[in-house]
Amino acid sequence: MPFTFERLSIPDVVLIKPRVFGDARGFNLETYKHSDFAAQGVPERFVQVNHSHSAAGVLRGLHYQKLPRAQGKLVGVICGSIFDVAVDIRVGSPTYGVWVAAMLSGDNHHLLYIPPGFAHGFCVVDGPADVIYQMTEEYSPEHDRGVRWNDPYIGVDWPIEIPELSVKDAKQPLLEEADNNFVYG
Repeated sequence: MPFTFERLSIPDVVLIKPRVFGDARGFNLETYKHSDFAAQGVPERFVQVNHSHSAAGVLRGLHYQKLPRAQGKLVGVICGSIFDVAVDIRVGSPTYGVWVAAMLSGDNHHLLYIPPGFAHGFCVVDGPADVIYQMTEEYSPEHDRGVRWNDPYIGVDWPIEIPELSVKDAKQPLLEEADNNFVYG
């Protein structure tokens, strides 16, 4: 199998490590293989791919789309490195409000799968960073929501103290005030 699948402390979030074939000319790797991902319970259907480019110190998130247009995301980095975060926002979940994170970079080639029911965000620790997201649902502005990046209830331990934020991200609500229709189970 060209991948190692590692379930994080919230087992629905999966760190995926592809096998890299490299030599003096460069490298080659698979970033997605339907049969391997499906065997590990990672959705087989990605319908949209986005590419973001961000300078060092930029923080994007915490974003999600509410039901019925909820998105699962497969996140990877082409160059630079990010601290990638998933927050469980499923009401009634034993890990509600808990976050997990992974360092993703153009050097380690790791991917993070974040299922629906989780808010997602990242900060660029070595930039610029080019990030690719594959999503299980198309972007829907009317379902687009977010949670404040520094919500004290969640308490993400971001590796930068004063991030560069969009106006939208700076004004996101706290989790307890968020428009969220995810229910665990």
